[in-house]
Amino acid sequence: MSPHVLTPRVAVQRPHRADARRNFDALLEAARTAFAEDGTDAPLEDIARRAGVGIGTLYRNFPSRRDLFEAVYVGEVEELCTAADDLAEQPPWDALVAWLHRFGDYVATKQAVKDELSADSELFRSCREAMYAAGEPLLARAQASGDARPDVSFDDMLRLVIGAASCRCVDDAQRERVLGLALDAIRAPRPA
Repeated sequence: MSPHVLTPRVAVQRPHRADARRNFDALLEAARTAFAEDGTDAPLEDIARRAGVGIGTLYRNFPSRRDLFEAVYVGEVEELCTAADDLAEQPPWDALVAWLHRFGDYVATKQAVKDELSADSELFRSCREAMYAAGEPLLARAQASGDARPDVSFDDMLRLVIGAASCRCVDDAQRERVLGLALDAIRAPRPA
């Protein structure tokens, strides 16, 4: 078992039947999109409609709005951890940059649901531990290869990227430039 797998009590519990699992995943994706676009007050009926299911299916999977918030958040963290595994074979700097771009997507989801979930909860602590266990080796590899500055901690790097990813930008091109500036601050200086 990889060290950053979420424990069963916080992992998203997907249904076993394939059709039920498809509905569940469609609901998570629809909720993620709705929360990012409309905030946490997005109507559950709209989420069910986006997912192509009835409201009863939504409530069968997520009896409360909080259950849906938690599942969306944990799902994002699971995807972030999986992305770290998927990037392990890429060159160190490329892997780190790709993961940080995925982390930027996670920031948007976290911003959408953070006020609805307790930051002091066991769920947040477990998710944070899993995320750090997934991402820290990517930074360590980039530092060992000389691509990333040795004086940057993982926490420093995440705070920098969170700032870049959560600022209001005029368009996606500006957001990419701002994230590029943050990445430049992490990258080790190249010899002249």
